[in-house]
Amino acid sequence: MNDQDMFQELELPSETVEFTPTRQAGLARLEKFASRTGQPYARQRNHDFGTALRRNVSVLSPWIRHRLITEEEVLHAVLAHHSISAAEKFIQEVFWRTYFKGWLEQRPSVWATYQYGLARALNDGTRYSDYQDAIAGRTGIACFDHWAQELVRTGYLHNHPRMWFASIWIFTLRLPWQLGADFFLRHLIDGDPASNTLSWRWVGGLHTKGKTYLARPDNIAKYTGGRFHPVGQLATVAEPLTEPFEHHRVPLPTIDPMPDGNFSLLVTGEDCQIETVLAHSPKARLGVLATPSFEVSPLVLSFATGAVEVSSGAVVNTRSDWSGQIIDAASVAETKTVVTGFAPVGTVADQLAELNLRDAGITLHQVRRDYDTLAWPYATKGFFGLKKKIPHVLRALGFAA
Repeated sequence: MNDQDMFQELELPSETVEFTPTRQAGLARLEKFASRTGQPYARQRNHDFGTALRRNVSVLSPWIRHRLITEEEVLHAVLAHHSISAAEKFIQEVFWRTYFKGWLEQRPSVWATYQYGLARALNDGTRYSDYQDAIAGRTGIACFDHWAQELVRTGYLHNHPRMWFASIWIFTLRLPWQLGADFFLRHLIDGDPASNTLSWRWVGGLHTKGKTYLARPDNIAKYTGGRFHPVGQLATVAEPLTEPFEHHRVPLPTIDPMPDGNFSLLVTGEDCQIETVLAHSPKARLGVLATPSFEVSPLVLSFATGAVEVSSGAVVNTRSDWSGQIIDAASVAETKTVVTGFAPVGTVADQLAELNLRDAGITLHQVRRDYDTLAWPYATKGFFGLKKKIPHVLRALGFAA
């Protein structure tokens, strides 16, 4: 099947995905797409035909990002329709997100240096006008400008344009990669600290040292159905970025045991469904939302707030003073224990680390899912290390071979 035939196959009916921050909406999307995760997905997944033609990709990432639906639920739905080998490409995409989280959990210095580099780039005004043109879609590179505006307008980009965009940002526009990663985190509804940071580093040649991703005009033309063909506008060489230090691996955090007795549940945007794996129900619930140092878009804020509010059954307070909120809620519920879903390296983990609950006699327990505990130890080097262990992880989770 050539590209034009594929475009015609997807053209009718069109399909625009609405990002409603509820578990029901995520499950409905999963049910609708699960049957398409075999060979059609493997053949069509790299094509971006525009916002009204999303039938070739799942667009499940916003719901998975906040675990309104979980990776295990996605795998169950897919394997109800296909064998592991038939859905191999889609299953690998699920595990790419897992790989990034596990890898960053074992090298948290990458997140810290990204934040440091971002602060320096934001304070350096030498390329301010070029940066403003890039995020406003005023560079004169039609495809790049379209994707910048599409991201701001919709809160989403197909994965392939994300890679092209990052490559053009780094190698053609020669802007600091940290500013581009920050632009994505501000506007992507599925923006995830691990996936976003490490994907930008991968494009720039920092994640796999020396290996870069170069956006090419013919590749863009092929996978956009000829909508864009930026001949003569893009860099033809991608010299890898470098950094003057190593990010040494650290052991994965130990698992907190589930406490006995009454507890209050703290729901964050990292895992809105953690209550489903707890041994017993909480006495009270509290929803909090990470308040990063940067301002996120209304689309991102609305989806994240809705996800936490619906899941916690409580109005989300976005104040940065989480300690006061948690102490007040625990006091009303007369509990001295607070349980929350494990927060991987990122904004939520940063805010949990700053909590001051000890003086109030309150203990915080972070509960990690078996899925993460099984898969993360294999995310030590490149993706291949985890990829070859996917069958083992699936068996350990109870999936048939």
